Amino acid sequence: MAFREAEGYLVGHAWRNRTFADVGALALAASILFAGSLSTVTAQAAPAAAVSAVSAQAAGAESAVIEYVARGDSYAAGQGAGSYENACMQSALSYPEMLDDVDRVELVADASCSGATTRDVLTRQLRVVAMNRDADLVTVTVGANDLGGAAVVAACSTSFASPECQAALDSVYALLTPRASGIPSRFAIRLTTALTGVAMVARDAKILVTGYPYLFETPPPSDPNYAAIVEINSATALLNATIQGVVQQLASRGVDIRYVDVTEAFTGHGIGSPDPWIHASGPDAFHPTAAGYVAYTMAITSAL
Repeated sequence: MAFREAEGYLVGHAWRNRTFADVGALALAASILFAGSLSTVTAQAAPAAAVSAVSAQAAGAESAVIEYVARGDSYAAGQGAGSYENACMQSALSYPEMLDDVDRVELVADASCSGATTRDVLTRQLRVVAMNRDADLVTVTVGANDLGGAAVVAACSTSFASPECQAALDSVYALLTPRASGIPSRFAIRLTTALTGVAMVARDAKILVTGYPYLFETPPPSDPNYAAIVEINSATALLNATIQGVVQQLASRGVDIRYVDVTEAFTGHGIGSPDPWIHASGPDAFHPTAAGYVAYTMAITSAL
């Protein structure tokens, strides 16, 4: 179901227009973005420890409850894992729900919704965070829908080599590519604005922002889809680097925020592997399986 069809469930009609946070967030985002260009950085690998082991370490370090709010798109909601609970396709097997089972962590609100963009995180999901200003932890997974992820799925699902698939990928690169020296990409500006809004509302929370997994295992060069798969995975790498760059810019200015890489956790489990953790087709195409969301949970738990 489209995000707009589900928004009534999530935040109510009163929050359909842009809110007070936009003005302040835009101003702060502009000051951050134009202080210097975003750097492309190498993502750190997520540890392969089991969730229970990391949870036990966290519990031993501190016994206080961590009040947790989740925000983001279908990857935050858990689309692809099944066991959906509502129109936003929030799943009982999503990483927010699994984090709720980690020692000390208590999920007090889940604003994630399939189809959400950075603007939705800043506006339609704002009320959920505003009602939980004392939260200790906020997670965010967002960006794919800003880049037209659904259009890429539709264009490339039948043929990687089609002109429609290439046009969709070109649009992704256009949104991710800096427009000039020292001027960030349009997506970087959107993401900075959204994350600044989150930080303004949840002032005392640690903010963990995840990236996305590579969708495909890279086949041998002789594979007829080799070039297209490399290009799609390269677009994911650029998206992740942009997200990480924005997070690091905010962190350098005092925001308690951290990027969480998931690519290493999915290594060997992309589409085309013997044990894929990404759906290759159907209504959940290009979304993680339940096993994929376990990998997300492990990576996030290690960052607590």
